[in-house]
Amino acid sequence: MDNNFKPISITTTEYLSEEIILLIEAIAKDVHNVWASGRYNDGWRFGEKRNDDLKHHPSITPYELLSESEKEYDRRTVITTINSIIDYGFEIKKKDQ
Repeated sequence: MDNNFKPISITTTEYLSEEIILLIEAIAKDVHNVWASGRYNDGWRFGEKRNDDLKHHPSITPYELLSESEKEYDRRTVITTINSIIDYGFEIKKKDQ
């Protein structure tokens, strides 16, 4: 069944500063932890291979142990969100310390 859905994402041509790149990595780790926590709370546990019946998933592990492709998935989520914030006219600034 084709519902003619054509996904279009918001992108920006804004340059992302080194500070924002570091922020992306920190938030990507948080995104992973939120996902893993949700799975864990639903009864999922780490398993070498994904098994929906046993609720095992190989990505229920610390962010640092994920493969680069898995980390990139979380980073892409954050980058898309940050790009959307910028494209909607908002600025992201670090508070003065």
